[in-house]
Amino acid sequence: MQGATTPGPDGQDSAYERALISKIKWRLMPLMFLCYVVSYLDRVNVGFASLQMNRDLGLSDSVFGFGAGIFFIGYFLFEVPSNLIMERVGARVWIARIMVTWGVISGAMMFTTGAASFFTLRFLLGVAEAGFFPGIILYMTYWFPARERARTVAVFMTANAAAGIIGGPMSGALLTMQGVGGLAGWQWLFLVEAVPAVVLGGAVLLWLPNGPHDARWLSGEEREWLGRRLASEAGAGGREGHRVVLGRLLRSGQVWLFSALYLSLVVALYSISFWLPQILQRLSGSSDLVVGFVSALPYVVAAVGMVLIARHSDAHEERRWHVAIPLLVAAAGLALSIFAESTALAVFAISIAALGIWGSLGPFWAMPTAVLRGTAAAAGIAWINSVGNLGGFLGPYAVGAIRDLTGGFGASLGTLAAILVVGAGLALLVPRRESNSARG
Repeated sequence: MQGATTPGPDGQDSAYERALISKIKWRLMPLMFLCYVVSYLDRVNVGFASLQMNRDLGLSDSVFGFGAGIFFIGYFLFEVPSNLIMERVGARVWIARIMVTWGVISGAMMFTTGAASFFTLRFLLGVAEAGFFPGIILYMTYWFPARERARTVAVFMTANAAAGIIGGPMSGALLTMQGVGGLAGWQWLFLVEAVPAVVLGGAVLLWLPNGPHDARWLSGEEREWLGRRLASEAGAGGREGHRVVLGRLLRSGQVWLFSALYLSLVVALYSISFWLPQILQRLSGSSDLVVGFVSALPYVVAAVGMVLIARHSDAHEERRWHVAIPLLVAAAGLALSIFAESTALAVFAISIAALGIWGSLGPFWAMPTAVLRGTAAAAGIAWINSVGNLGGFLGPYAVGAIRDLTGGFGASLGTLAAILVVGAGLALLVPRRESNSARG
């Protein structure tokens, strides 16, 4: 943008923009934040369920890792079509559909009886949830100028850290309901934690506008100003046929670089999310309830890191180093965790890793959303997210398989650290002009 602004009605561009963006954030972000908290909780609560479920159903570490990760295969296969459908039918109806469907399937996880049903339900959960996160990222491009996006995405994505803060103690408490009503604690966990998705799906249908043109709480002047600002950023990047866009994306080195970078990040993110309860229980020997509370601590650190790093990235309009440095910090934290022989040191080391991994998310998503426009944004964001989220399958499965082979978590954590170092290198390969596209 390089200082060029679209004049506000009062001639005070910066003040007018700040007031309008603040108004939009307070209207939209609380609901979107709650939806993402529930989304993240429903996809990773299987990590807490594993503290009882694996024993009850006789699931090995590699079987659990495969089942936890197969969610992302369904997610990968249906994510791009989901985002393209959302662009056609509108955000409100489609996001509501996603949430109600995944809530029903997440609750059905309580009927898991063995490996086959575990794999099937996790795969279907991924299919149901496909398109939610990239749909929200795309939805943000309808409302927020480029220079606001790292900060806005980071605030939104603190929801997955918040899910860890809330979900750990909640899941630990639900696991103590063993035998109540003839159900195991892990069955209560799946049942209770599925309900908010269905309820919030209804709230989305009633509350979320498809875009600024449907927002009755914006004045005509505000809608016009926002439309001019976003149109000026979009430039000539209009709409094209989906087939043309997808073909070009698959030939784009830029899109594949973003995809590979996100893959390396997600491998570590979901490995920690799914395996943290078992890592902590193995080190501490504590009860499920205590593990639930202790596991919240790395997510507290992650939430703070996300906001601070994204704010610094936006202030300096720089993305590459704000991704690379946090990933190197995260690699150091995982390397330190290999040598942890106490719960306190393990929590400290994993908290450092979480700060780096989660802290890189806001600056990362500011890069592709700054260079993809129109239909290319819908398909490109979904493609990057879906390819990257294959890491959610590869990471947890690899951790389980390596643990079955070695009997511990050390080799797995070292592998994750090495992958994050590779990710930091990939971040620095992003051309500077693309990293800093928010400037115009």
